[in-house]
Amino acid sequence: MDNPALANTFGTLGTVCWSIQLIPQIVLNYRRHNATGLQPTMMMLWASAGVPLGVYNIVKNFNIALQVQPQILTVLSLITWIQCFYYERSWTVSRCTAVVLPIACLMGGVEVALVYALRIGVQRDTNWPVTLMAVLATLLLALGVLRHYWDIYVHRTVRGISFLFVGIDALGDLLSIISVIFQQELDVLGLVIYGTELLLWIGIFACGGYYLLLPWTIKTLKGSQATGHDASSARDVPERSAIALHDLPSSTSVFRTPSVDIALRSRSMIPRDVS
Repeated sequence: MDNPALANTFGTLGTVCWSIQLIPQIVLNYRRHNATGLQPTMMMLWASAGVPLGVYNIVKNFNIALQVQPQILTVLSLITWIQCFYYERSWTVSRCTAVVLPIACLMGGVEVALVYALRIGVQRDTNWPVTLMAVLATLLLALGVLRHYWDIYVHRTVRGISFLFVGIDALGDLLSIISVIFQQELDVLGLVIYGTELLLWIGIFACGGYYLLLPWTIKTLKGSQATGHDASSARDVPERSAIALHDLPSSTSVFRTPSVDIALRSRSMIPRDVS
């Protein structure tokens, strides 16, 4: 579908969603002066993904919104990443600046160089490097989300995951897909990049349904059907999957992972020496 106006509109909305899901995390870290629950590896993976994604979107001449989108992703991810070291490892401002600025400049320089190099390659009918950028972008974005899957698999819980912001990120992917569809030429690899992450986020929602909604539904049904002496036993749910909705605290991090939530709860249960 060739509709530049719609392509740019949906691309802008997708970019806004990707910004919305990271800016609150940055503000939250700043206000509470810690980065508890945040995985720096996930942030660095997303920051790195912005480089090949930016190269691909620019070389393929996507609409301006989708060309700017990866740059915003990289900048916000780097800010969030360095906050982990500033708040959790007590790095000084000067040390954080000395680390993050060279990384940002390196990423920017690599992206600019690749854009020029790949454009020359395309003019000479050498297209495999462009495909490689799409593969790298897909892989890095997916790895950032797969961290959630690993923690869910290990701990059999989705405690701490903010499904609101997961939904916003997924919406950003969906809007970006629509934007690609309305490009002058349908780009299959562009659909794969955003579609892969969208499917992974949908999987996170499915895990939430399994570990949260399903046990709650079973508990509710058993509770309503139970009578007399077996009422109390019927309300019990197997410990491995029982997670009461009212016991779930609000996520203190936009992208908090289950392993961190469990570690925090375990740490809070350690007796303190009052002597």
